[in-house]
Amino acid sequence: MKFMKLGSKSDSFQTDGNSIRYVATELATDITVNVGDIKFHLHKFPLLSKSAQLQKLVTTANGENSDEVDISDIPGGPSAFEICAKFCYGMTVTINAYNVVAARCAAEYLGMHETIEKGNLIYKIEVFLSSSIFRSWKDSIIVLQTTRSLLPLSEELKVISHCIDAIAAKACVDVSKVEWSYSYNRKNLPEENGTESNLNGLRNRLVPKDWWVEDLCELEIGLYKRVVITIRTKAILSDEVIGEALKAYAYRRLPGFSKGMIQSGQAAKYRSTVDTIVWLLPAERGSVSCSFLLKLLKAAMYADFGDTTKGQLIKKIGHQLEEASVNDLLIRAGEGETMIYDVDSVKKMVEEFLMRDQIAEIEPEEGHEVQEMRKPGILSDASKLMVAKLIDGYLAEIAKDPNLPLLKFIELAEMVSGISRPAHDALYRAVDMYLKEHPGISKSERKRICNLMDCKKLSVDACMHAMQNDRLPLRVVVQVLFFEQVRVAASSGSSTPDLPKSIRDLNNGSQRSSRSTTTNTEEDWDAVATADELKALKEEVASLRLANGRNGVDKAASNKLKGMLKSKKIFTKLWSNKGEKGEKSGSDSSESTGSANMEEAKSTPSRNRRHSVS
Repeated sequence: MKFMKLGSKSDSFQTDGNSIRYVATELATDITVNVGDIKFHLHKFPLLSKSAQLQKLVTTANGENSDEVDISDIPGGPSAFEICAKFCYGMTVTINAYNVVAARCAAEYLGMHETIEKGNLIYKIEVFLSSSIFRSWKDSIIVLQTTRSLLPLSEELKVISHCIDAIAAKACVDVSKVEWSYSYNRKNLPEENGTESNLNGLRNRLVPKDWWVEDLCELEIGLYKRVVITIRTKAILSDEVIGEALKAYAYRRLPGFSKGMIQSGQAAKYRSTVDTIVWLLPAERGSVSCSFLLKLLKAAMYADFGDTTKGQLIKKIGHQLEEASVNDLLIRAGEGETMIYDVDSVKKMVEEFLMRDQIAEIEPEEGHEVQEMRKPGILSDASKLMVAKLIDGYLAEIAKDPNLPLLKFIELAEMVSGISRPAHDALYRAVDMYLKEHPGISKSERKRICNLMDCKKLSVDACMHAMQNDRLPLRVVVQVLFFEQVRVAASSGSSTPDLPKSIRDLNNGSQRSSRSTTTNTEEDWDAVATADELKALKEEVASLRLANGRNGVDKAASNKLKGMLKSKKIFTKLWSNKGEKGEKSGSDSSESTGSANMEEAKSTPSRNRRHSVS
């Protein structure tokens, strides 16, 4: 730390009790200076020779036959006045980064200018600031911190602006010219406690571009904002470095922020800090992590920010949503909400993400028509897939909320239904979790939520789980079994066996258009297999796969599965609720209807998947 010593005489200031300060000398004191509760018994001559303000005050006091003057409003209080008084007496006094601003403001108040005496205190302090303090990284930060208690005079004297300019200039200097000692707030490295040779190695260590960010965390938010703005105006540092600085400040100044656990009773502190950090966020996408943005959003919701600030954060999050994790998205709902999590905010994030892939209209040139083109590389397939998987995982978590409306679950799932993913296991887990936590949903609701997943895209393990799942409608279990049979047959190189008409109709039922219905559609969706029947299904498929593994040839595997499908009571249950007349009618028309739908399935595959997630 830089310091400056003034004067050569020994310090003869002494204390008498807690409120009396005097100079030990043979000459009797002839003036009393009151500074708050402290009385300074001093001599007029050394003070008046350097202070224009004291000259005026003493003249006024003499006119009132008094030897006391009051300067209780002096900046810096008694300690700052004592520095100025010692300077007037020529006593030794030390000026450093911690007291220089107070001494400068007190000297200004006392009028200790060059016009009163050459080499006066103001001049000496200004030289010390410009030649030492503002050239030192850590001293500039310390001085800037001390200016808060000396407003507005420290601002008027431009001490604050000079400090900010000095700090910003050093933060933007080329790292090749930065010594590691510039940063004084980082944790000590092992080499710093070693031998001289290790210290030499430390000096040769490459300095990171963000070497300064932790040191600035010492500043209060108002001064920090001004420093960062000044750094950004120099347009030298990248947005990533600015983003790292904001992250470091939030982690340091906001209790519990790094863990996403906001402490109660800190709303006011969070409000000012978070608002400033959001305002300072660089516009460039990726300058801060998506996880950090989501932590800011949680803090903004805790501090009850307005929709504007939250909207800005949601938009930024949506632009890099593929970087988020499920845990990041679990934002607690506000007070008074029945749901556990804020699903609406996540929906807005997904909307922002998908908007980046929309068609952009290009302004027409003169004489040319308006053209539409897709912005190249806005959303990659990998990014879309990551977001789809993210939402599938998020759905599985929010499905545990017993108060989550089905509509919100479905709306969020359908937002990413156009994004193709190779497997629907995660979506199946989400649907199964919702059915588990909401056993009282209606037949139509069960049908709607199950139509979100594509049974053809379930893994073997997921299929085996689904075939034992007594929460799934019977139609879904049959579809799972059917596609598992197709997979087994394909793996052995055989063709798919010809299924019984009733099972084919059952499997195709969910793929028919609204004009093709059966008389027991709702009953199909509400029917649930018993545990024994589901266990038997699993055993049959397992034996089928085993036979295939032993090269049990296609014909044997096909016949075994066909026999299983024809014989199981589980399938006859589907038709048990029909009247005899309705059954006959259905039998008469099912063959042609089923055939027509199979042809439709072959010619228009997109329509067949309208209830499924691609």
